Amino acid sequence: MAKVIDHVLAILPFEPPLMRAAGMSCDFVGHPVATQSVAGPEEAAAFRAAYDIAPEAPLVLCLPGSRRSEVSRLGPRFDEALMRLRDRMPEIRVVIPTVPGVAKIVHDMSKRWPTAPIVVEESAQKRAAFAAADLALAASGTVSLELAANRLPMVIGYDVAPLSRLLIGMLLKTDTVTLVNLVSETRVVPEFLGKSCQPGPIAAALAELLDDPAARARQLAAMDLTMERLGRGGEAPGLRAARSVIGFLQPTT
Repeated sequence: MAKVIDHVLAILPFEPPLMRAAGMSCDFVGHPVATQSVAGPEEAAAFRAAYDIAPEAPLVLCLPGSRRSEVSRLGPRFDEALMRLRDRMPEIRVVIPTVPGVAKIVHDMSKRWPTAPIVVEESAQKRAAFAAADLALAASGTVSLELAANRLPMVIGYDVAPLSRLLIGMLLKTDTVTLVNLVSETRVVPEFLGKSCQPGPIAAALAELLDDPAARARQLAAMDLTMERLGRGGEAPGLRAARSVIGFLQPTT
């Protein structure tokens, strides 16, 4: 990047030192997720009522990715993990927010459920589902920040093709890839990556989050810190970005 880039607008707070070390000017401007509005209790209650979900029933959000390759690889494992969780807690309900490109795969994945998961594609329903849920099982990625913005405890899973797994393993320099863990400088979000992305351990981690208030509290604290560090309550990222560009182009003397 340093060969062709002069100035970087960073949306993650740990990026500027890395960019500057490589020879680029860089300012952290905040992350858009920190300024997005989230659904409130009324929308959450309306979502549960619309799908006949009792207020006390555990509702799990399942997010196996937005690309066909992700959903095809992670979907069966997530599905099996949630079925195992259901065996322990028959009253749980599952909602799967998705996009049109992978909706058919998601519907096919959930056909074997005695009580079919709720599949939602419309933006307002997705927003309400995030507020209504008690827990999430998600593919690794930016979605973890959306879950943090909604203060929704999560378990993360991800896997790639074997060759990619080998290459990533050789290059990876951190012990976590979950953005909430990285930004908050904690390791409170359980993640199951590569060969570890298996239904049994994932189901156990989900059950622990439902059963253990302390584990949920640790995640909520890390999520609040993450949103604070991403700029919640501060100036909008767009304005900070504009000021950064002007400052770079017209430096004060």
